[in-house]
Amino acid sequence: MEKVGIIGGSGLDDPKILENAKEIEVNTPYGKPSSPLTLGKISGVEVVILARHGRSHSISPTKVNYKANIHALKEQGVTHIIATSACGSLQEKIGRGDFVILDQFIDFTRYRDHPTFFSDFKLGAKHTAMPKPFNEELRKFLIETSKELGYKVHEKGTVITIEGPRFSTKAESNMFRIWGADVINMSIASECILANEAGIPYAAVAMSTDYDSFRDDVEPVSWAEIEKVFGQNADRVKKLLVSSIQKIG
Repeated sequence: MEKVGIIGGSGLDDPKILENAKEIEVNTPYGKPSSPLTLGKISGVEVVILARHGRSHSISPTKVNYKANIHALKEQGVTHIIATSACGSLQEKIGRGDFVILDQFIDFTRYRDHPTFFSDFKLGAKHTAMPKPFNEELRKFLIETSKELGYKVHEKGTVITIEGPRFSTKAESNMFRIWGADVINMSIASECILANEAGIPYAAVAMSTDYDSFRDDVEPVSWAEIEKVFGQNADRVKKLLVSSIQKIG
């Protein structure tokens, strides 16, 4: 039986969407997750919703307990994870409000707790292969559903995850473009690594909210602008996830 974990699913805990909703507090060997878990069903499919940065967005990207978040979902029997995230575009073709169904990441984080469940080899060496870190079947559902809903969607995209919480300098933004990154954010790589290690298929829909720092003809990225663009498109994200979950079921 499928059970879908949603990370960062803004508005999905709306009682009008979630059937038989209930909230639980959990703990894990890695500490408490970022938020209580909201359990319920969408179109008969069991879902578990977790707010990555806390309910009031009070946890910075570096301080998110990614291990606890993924472990908590695994303990609930989650069989798939779909993540949502705002991101900065590093390519002219990816405009504000566009969806990018990520297929690769570059991990450029440096100061957070190392995102691995295998920090020692007491039980034997463990190296997780990750050539295609985002699950292809979940990506297919997200792409198909985006098209059916008439959304502008980019079927592939490499996200570079930086430490934050500051935004990039212009030099950094241009360097990331040279490296082949399409979008930039502060969370997805850490989460994706741990989901793969936990053996849970993971996919992410990134919504472009800004152009990072590489363009001279637009205002540099700001948190106010990110909140504005994401807020304007929150219902579209919600519809995409609800429709995709129906297909998974």
